[in-house]
Amino acid sequence: MQRAMFDTVDHIGAVCAGEGIEARYRRGGYLSLATGAAQLARVREEAAYYHAWGVGDDEVMWLDADAVRGRLAVDGCLGGTYTTHCASLDPARVARGLARVVEKLGVTIYEQTPVLGIDNGKAVTAAGDVRAGVVVRGIEGFTPELPGARRDVIPTYTLMIATERLPASFWREVGWHGYETFTDCRHLYIYAMRTDDDRIAFGGRGAPYHFNSRVREQYERAPRVHAALEATLRQLFPAARDAKITHRWGGSLGIPRDWFPSVGYDKTRGYAWAGGYVGDGVAAANLAGRTLTGLIAGTGSAVTELPWVNHRSPKWEPEPLRWIGVRTSLALFASADKKEQKTGKPAKRAELMRKILPI
Repeated sequence: MQRAMFDTVDHIGAVCAGEGIEARYRRGGYLSLATGAAQLARVREEAAYYHAWGVGDDEVMWLDADAVRGRLAVDGCLGGTYTTHCASLDPARVARGLARVVEKLGVTIYEQTPVLGIDNGKAVTAAGDVRAGVVVRGIEGFTPELPGARRDVIPTYTLMIATERLPASFWREVGWHGYETFTDCRHLYIYAMRTDDDRIAFGGRGAPYHFNSRVREQYERAPRVHAALEATLRQLFPAARDAKITHRWGGSLGIPRDWFPSVGYDKTRGYAWAGGYVGDGVAAANLAGRTLTGLIAGTGSAVTELPWVNHRSPKWEPEPLRWIGVRTSLALFASADKKEQKTGKPAKRAELMRKILPI
């Protein structure tokens, strides 16, 4: 499965190049960093885990603090891993570019028509039913909005900020000339990239889960979380302490109970699905699309034999247990990060909570 995801990075780049989609694709690789003593062991374990599965040192390599600084100067970094198997791009440009490609092939795309339900080769809308040989559900964090799917995944919000365009003096100080994406090993996940127009796009978890898996546009704007992201960005990059934040946004991820995405096809019902990508959706959605193509068309291939095919995740707990569990886990992970930053020692509460609810 991991090899298929590695290959997907290049596949997406090839499609964008072949179809003339200007997606700002840059294959700069990925840094997983330790920005505190407690994170250092987790980063080393991450590298050892990949190597235990046969991934070579040339694909996932350990870098000491000096080697990391040679690529990217992150304040307080003690070391990290680097993998070549990652690229950055603008997913909105990919979606719009693919839409233009399929429309040229004669496909009609209908928008602004909410689907109220799916049943036996039929999508139910307020304007009427749409029938097809196969209906594919691929709506990720919006899945709980469908009847009968409230507990299939939970919508967990991830939020982002972007700086103004940063001057050449900033890039001379921090490097980042390879356009690597990066994270560190805190429990409440963060992620960042250098954009094509010399901004830092910076995101992370921490937004609250909303009762009964509600999805609302206003949940994409959480001032407390956006402020925390800004503080973290300035902590990691002191040279950006005076940079203006020009963009704030967010969206929901589809999180299955076992943290395992799935792709499936029920021929008798004319129903297929893909999702539960847990934030890896740019690559996973592409791989899922190719997998669904093989399943529906009946053309077997290596991707149709992957372990996520027809996988069934358990349902999430009913409310209010779901709300209590997810909210509690987020609070514990946040407190674990604070404790580790203060003491430099791993927080046991996070590891115990991860066994119950791996958010």
